[in-house]
Amino acid sequence: MDQKLLQEYTARISQASKVDLVIITYELIISKLEEAVENYQDGDMDLFVSSLKKAQQFLAHKIGSLNFEYKISYDLLSLYLYINDNINRSIFKLDPKALKNSIPILIKIKSGFEGIKDEDKSGSVMKNTQTIYAGLTYGKNSLNELSVDPDNRNRGYTI
Repeated sequence: MDQKLLQEYTARISQASKVDLVIITYELIISKLEEAVENYQDGDMDLFVSSLKKAQQFLAHKIGSLNFEYKISYDLLSLYLYINDNINRSIFKLDPKALKNSIPILIKIKSGFEGIKDEDKSGSVMKNTQTIYAGLTYGKNSLNELSVDPDNRNRGYTI
């Protein structure tokens, strides 16, 4: 992941609600799977396996955060285990063909959460973060984000 994309995700995560974090996690899994396919096409098997293992880590987080008080969690678990099995198959065979069905499944699940995103009124999960303002400064080829909050001198950890 390049530095610009990392900064974008960091900014999004710092301002994200609960549903936004779920969506971001799906985006990261999909991104790593697509990155793995590109690495395979470039012939870089080490990066191929590395990208798949990172996708598995994000997927393991999704599995670990399921709340089995809700019936849908069992359905999601089945899908997650299927995708994890496809990733394992791709790693063992060094072939991305097993991922063919995984990315569309993740895209559909993500779009379901995007559909309920507006119903989440809980606000940002991370508290005590700086507010990010876009459009205050301009870079050479892009719009830069700027964080300004003079009243918040007590940001971060307090002991």
